Amino acid sequence: MTTTDNYILENAILILPDRVVEQGWIAISEGRIAEIGEGRAPERGFDVGGDYLLPGLIELHTDHIESHFIPRPHVRWHALSAVMAYDAQIASAGITTVFDSLRVGSDFDLASLDNDDLWQLSEALAAAKASGHLRAEHRTHLRCEISSSDVLEQAEGYAARYPVHLMSLMDHTPGQRQFRDISIWKTYYMGKSDASDEEASKLIAWRLDLHERNAVRHRQALVEFAREHGAVLASHDDGTKEHVAQAVADGVAVAEFPTTMEAAQASHAAGIQVMMGGPNVVRGGSHSGNIAAETLAREGILDLLSSDYVPASLLMAAFDLPRRVPEISLPKALATVTANPARAAGLADRGTLEAGLRADIVRAHISGDVPVVREVWREGRRVA
Repeated sequence: MTTTDNYILENAILILPDRVVEQGWIAISEGRIAEIGEGRAPERGFDVGGDYLLPGLIELHTDHIESHFIPRPHVRWHALSAVMAYDAQIASAGITTVFDSLRVGSDFDLASLDNDDLWQLSEALAAAKASGHLRAEHRTHLRCEISSSDVLEQAEGYAARYPVHLMSLMDHTPGQRQFRDISIWKTYYMGKSDASDEEASKLIAWRLDLHERNAVRHRQALVEFAREHGAVLASHDDGTKEHVAQAVADGVAVAEFPTTMEAAQASHAAGIQVMMGGPNVVRGGSHSGNIAAETLAREGILDLLSSDYVPASLLMAAFDLPRRVPEISLPKALATVTANPARAAGLADRGTLEAGLRADIVRAHISGDVPVVREVWREGRRVA
């Protein structure tokens, strides 16, 4: 319906950075927001029927591409088909800018050391982008497993072919960070595989050896790599003040999923943006038994939300936060999935409904207490 370069979306509830306008309109011109007004539009436009209009969501960390590419254990789907299905689901969830989380460094089992998943997905994403088929804007988030033997080689190989926008420093070694309790790691791993207890124990010993040999030197090298390539740096699963002190020294901008209140408070105090998962908000807690996102929100130290493994959770969590924490207004909650991630990623042209910015806009209807995405525009073009 919006194939022209200039049009108006009218009869809408607008979520602006500092307030909610109960009846308003937005004029779009050549992919940008030209004007925003309250009351009746100056001329007839496209009536959105009193639904919400809000900025396109910005997703910094999602593992969801993997569920399309690896729909079952040991099954690899056609990479381009997987990318297109992933992109469609991302856009239909209201996400107009997504940082595709691509694993760098073999980190799960011995068999994964020889797979070429990174290259298949990278090539498919590049092909889809070149053909103009992608609905959302896709950027790169390299998830770097610092203990892996091949993490530096893969990161350097990727950067030789494609731009790198965001990097996270991860360590999923049993006994570290998210899996500081080895029994939790064992339960998690065995739940995703058909390994016996003996095989899991063997894998733990192997992973501990990799950590001892690689973690410190690889982290240092990856920090320097991020600086050289101008990539935003994120830490992952920080749990102690020592973890945060290291993140500060490394120039980290985003703390992904801190596991304790101690780490979240220290990160926030240091000016590092604290990210938690949308599913954590919607479900009312962490599936791993770590700190709840709602708890951090009540303390005023929740800055960013990520959909993590459920794209629809991003908008659901933003609308759910004010109900769970009344001190948080809807505009402030929405900023955790729009304006704040835009700033964290250095994207000054999007993230709010404001004249002059990109016309990345989501139309959402509230059904019961669930926001339902009805339409999505990216740079003024309807994509979902």
